[in-house]
Amino acid sequence: MANVLMVIEPYWYQDTWVFDDASKGLEKEPLEGRFEGELGEIMELARLAGGGLSEMIDYLVKDIPNARSGFILLFSSQPFGGYQVELTRVREEYGGWTYQAKDYHVKPWLPPTLLRYFEIAPGSLYVKAEPWRGMYDPVEIATLKDRIEKLEQLVGKLTLENDLLKRGIET
Repeated sequence: MANVLMVIEPYWYQDTWVFDDASKGLEKEPLEGRFEGELGEIMELARLAGGGLSEMIDYLVKDIPNARSGFILLFSSQPFGGYQVELTRVREEYGGWTYQAKDYHVKPWLPPTLLRYFEIAPGSLYVKAEPWRGMYDPVEIATLKDRIEKLEQLVGKLTLENDLLKRGIET
C-alpha cells in the first residue's frame, strides 16, 4: 500500500515514552521496547553514547506544550508532507531494528512491535510529532483505526482485482 500514514499517541509514563493502541492489542507499550538483564544495560549504554528514540522524541516535541501528557506521532514508510525526521534502517539486532536519523546524530532502536504496523521492518521511516488534539476518546480512536484498516484492505483487494481484469483484457 502506497503512503499509508500510521498514527499513535505517545505519552510519558514511568520515565519512558509509551503508547496505547487497542486495535493492535498494545497498552503502555514502550517505544524503545522491553529489555531484561545485560541486554538492557548494553542498549542503555548505546543510547547514552549516540542517543536513542527517547532523545529523538524529546527533540521532535520540543515545541509542543505539555507533550509528556500526550501528543500525536505520525509515521510512514513513505515520505509525507511536513515530516520532521527520516530514519534509515541500519541493522536488525536484539529482535528489533536500529535506524539512523538523517541529519541528526541519534540511532534509535525500534522494537519488534514495529511489525504490528508493517509486514516487514521498512527500509525508511518518516516521522512527525503534532500536538494532541483531544478530539476523540480512546474507543473512538480504536474504531477509526479499525475502519481505516478495513478501507486499506478493500483498496488493496480492488487494486488486485483491477490488475487481474487488465491482464484478462490484454490476453
